[in-house]
Amino acid sequence: MQIKDKLYEGKAKIVYSTDSPGSVVFEFKDSATAFDGTKKGTILDKGKINLKISAKIFRLLESKGIRTHFEKEMDANHMVVKKMNMIPIEAVVRNVAAGSLVKRLGFKEGQKMVEPIVEFYLKNDSLHDPLINDQHAIALGIANPSDLAKIRELALKVNRILGEFLSGKGLDLVDFKLEFGRFNGEILLGDEISPDSCRLWDKKTHEKMDKDRFRFDLGKVDETYAEVSKRICDDN
Repeated sequence: MQIKDKLYEGKAKIVYSTDSPGSVVFEFKDSATAFDGTKKGTILDKGKINLKISAKIFRLLESKGIRTHFEKEMDANHMVVKKMNMIPIEAVVRNVAAGSLVKRLGFKEGQKMVEPIVEFYLKNDSLHDPLINDQHAIALGIANPSDLAKIRELALKVNRILGEFLSGKGLDLVDFKLEFGRFNGEILLGDEISPDSCRLWDKKTHEKMDKDRFRFDLGKVDETYAEVSKRICDDN
């Protein structure tokens, strides 16, 4: 497969067209951003780590019947995925109170939710990705009730599968972000699943094992990403 033109460059990835009309290539970058891009930096080998973790998790989810955009790894920094029409919604699943949930609603950090909470955010940088409900999404014309029900169903399935898998690796899945798109009329899971898009805490120490270490200058950022990759990707 041949990489052709750059289609889009985001904070964490570059998307390229290919000589296959149904596929594009993601290039995973080492750059890191936080707080709407106001904080910028680099995490050692982040691109390779996030690609490796995402590929492992996509394969796991596919084996459990959840269809994703993942096709194959091209090399350490490039992943081939299905070319989808992305739905501009971020679905966030929260199992434990952290981040904006604490700030918005006054939960105590670390408080376990009675059941997982699914939130929708409009994927729009200029509006700072605001929290929306189903009616907002329908009014904006970005999804219909059936789409939203499917996204919520898939998000909760991913949560169950991923939470169990990560627990076996000594990690608690606190919360995480998912993105979806349409491919041949079907809604599939897209983007990536990595320490950039998940809050992960060590099961024993509750140490933060994700991008919060970069966000809040907690130190050991490079080492933590490497450790998460080792736990998730090494067969043990």
